[in-house]
Amino acid sequence: MADKDMKQTLVQLARQAAQNAYVPYSRFKVGAAILGERGGIYTGCNVENASLGLTICAERNACTTMVAQGETRIAAVAIYGGGTAGEAAPCGACRQFMLEFADEKLQAPIYLAGADGSVAETSFRELCPYPFRSFTGEPG
Repeated sequence: MADKDMKQTLVQLARQAAQNAYVPYSRFKVGAAILGERGGIYTGCNVENASLGLTICAERNACTTMVAQGETRIAAVAIYGGGTAGEAAPCGACRQFMLEFADEKLQAPIYLAGADGSVAETSFRELCPYPFRSFTGEPG
């Protein structure tokens, strides 16, 4: 689990990642920071596309970076978005995508940080009470 200092670090890194977001259509910048089980931290931002289905969310961007660096388990996630903490909640596609790399009990903390300074804490279990998981429970 991430301690208070790690929580602050992840939220700050997610906020910084959001500054690099490419959002010419929504103008809604989102950043994510993922703490891997082995201690690496991976960031991502949302990248929009004129063909909206090709848009990449910050959470999936950070998660694919984590996997590209050789980690496959999430220890904690911070997501930063505009407005209040609740507006930073991941979309359904990102929830399912990250579940692939969540701990077995789905208890890794997820910090939802808003531009107003609010931070809500939840978990995969709370965000996805009835998750679709692989039969083996093991990633890739």
